[in-house]
Amino acid sequence: MSSAAAAAPSRAPLYDTVRLNIGINCQWRQKCIVDQQRAMNRALSYVKTQRPSAAKVQLCNRNAARGRYRVDWIGFDNCMRNSALRPVSLRVYKRRFH
Repeated sequence: MSSAAAAAPSRAPLYDTVRLNIGINCQWRQKCIVDQQRAMNRALSYVKTQRPSAAKVQLCNRNAARGRYRVDWIGFDNCMRNSALRPVSLRVYKRRFH
């Protein structure tokens, strides 16, 4: 079992999309990668236990987006834990065309 544990960190990030995403966001700086992974684990644990509404998850996904497939996990974690944020009704953003 120790050989499997030793092989896991040596996997190329090309085949691990989460590590690749975090590495690109952090420009491969180790402290940033550790902070992002910690925030990802906290956010996923929070979502699993608290079960926030789908609208709040979508709001936080949009707020934390750093491109089409990239996410800032620290921003997502902060957004999910912010009790003051509520998804705004779509009626507020209804545009009037002249």
